[in-house]
Amino acid sequence: MGTIYITKDDTFIGKIDERIHVKADRKQILDVPFIKVDGLVILGRSNFSPALVAELLERKIPMSFLTTTGKYLGRLEPELTKNIFIRKAQWKTEDNSEKALHIVKGFIRGKLKNYRNFLQLRNRQNNHEKLEISINQIQDIIDGLERKNNVNSLRGLEGAGSAIYFSCFNLLIKNNEFSFNTRNRRPPTDPVNSLLSLGYALLRHDIQSAVNIVGFDPYLGYLHVAHYGRPALALDLMEEFRPIVTDAVVLNVINNKKITPKDFIIEPLSNAVSLTKEGLQIFLRAYEEKKQSKFKHPVLNRQCTYQESFEIQARFLAKYLMDETKQYPPLIIKK
Repeated sequence: MGTIYITKDDTFIGKIDERIHVKADRKQILDVPFIKVDGLVILGRSNFSPALVAELLERKIPMSFLTTTGKYLGRLEPELTKNIFIRKAQWKTEDNSEKALHIVKGFIRGKLKNYRNFLQLRNRQNNHEKLEISINQIQDIIDGLERKNNVNSLRGLEGAGSAIYFSCFNLLIKNNEFSFNTRNRRPPTDPVNSLLSLGYALLRHDIQSAVNIVGFDPYLGYLHVAHYGRPALALDLMEEFRPIVTDAVVLNVINNKKITPKDFIIEPLSNAVSLTKEGLQIFLRAYEEKKQSKFKHPVLNRQCTYQESFEIQARFLAKYLMDETKQYPPLIIKK
């Protein structure tokens, strides 16, 4: 089953024998064995039993909490793995050291190459001058990564590449009922940004789980600036997955008309846009299907799911930090 998403308010989540039992309005809505569950994500309000919490911790199954609009609130974390050697290697890698710069360049290169490949695919389908210009601009930024020798300047390149990509994101949308002008969040105020924010929150849950499984300290990263309570390393590793997982899902549900404008609601005070319960179910299903879909991993040269690739990339990073490999290879999917 993978990840369980609880979207109905005031549900009760409990443990019966070796199974997760979910009830709403005094009726059972889900009953699934723990062994089939990788994670639990609660969107909105739910109650849960102490027995459930204890079992999730024992089985190292994370439970994340999001608002109904997709804003990340926090998570219940199992104990870190006992592999202190990975965390020692992580802590020893200082900001702007040669190793840290290599890692940051890898995260940015992966993200920008996946951005470029996305735009190239769309440009092959329907040639557009702006897409052509943006593809070349992103390639110029990628080419310039090796000339930078501090993390702040690399962050600037990452921001510039993202701005170019989102400046033509609307050209990736093939459904006239939707449009995209600029990236906005906290809260998202249009349907496309609402889907992107929700998708990135779900991706954060999955990447942070992979980082914890491998044994990292999720709060010590290299690309993202450290803030109290911010899982910087999980956000770092997310970057290369944003276009190939979240953006792909968003464009899939929009372009294939799985979600329509009727699937959104607007909060009157904040103007925050979010999905209806029905729309949320459609999006979560599409996201889970994407995670479980298979592709040929370019480094391992074998089939794996995107869900598996989260942990694979985290393990590649661990191997590099522990000097077991000479480089960190970001996941780049050719379109």
